[in-house]
Amino acid sequence: MELNIDLNAFLANISLLSLIAIIGISLYGILARPNIIKKIIALTIFTDAANLLAILVGFRAPPSQPPVLLTIKPSPEELQSFSQVAVDPLPQALVLTAVVIGMAVNLLIIFIALQVYRLYGTLDVRRIRRLKG
Repeated sequence: MELNIDLNAFLANISLLSLIAIIGISLYGILARPNIIKKIIALTIFTDAANLLAILVGFRAPPSQPPVLLTIKPSPEELQSFSQVAVDPLPQALVLTAVVIGMAVNLLIIFIALQVYRLYGTLDVRRIRRLKG
C-alpha cells in the first residue's frame, strides 16, 4: 500500500493549523491573564501570527518568483507567464506597514504600563480595578 501525499499541501495545512492554534492561545493570554505585561506579550504574539497569516495568503507554491519584471518591454506571453508564477506583493507591503505600526503601538502600551506601575505599584488588572485611584 503506497501513500500518495502532496508534501506542499501537507506543510501548508500544518502551517495554517499552527497559526490558528497560536492565534487562539494568544487571544486566551490577552483575555484571561490579569498581568498587563503578559497581556502585552500575548498581543505581540497575536500580531506576529496575524502578519504571518497575511504572508501565507500571498504565498504561491513553487515554482514562484519575486514580483519583479526583468525585461523593460515584456511581450504578452512573458506577462502571462509572469502573472502565473509571481508572488503577490500586496500582502508583503501590508505586513511591512503593520510591523512598523505594531512596534509603535507596543511601545505606547509599554509606556502606559510603566506609568500604571508608577502610579499604582502593580501591574495586576484586578488590583488596579479595586484601587481606582
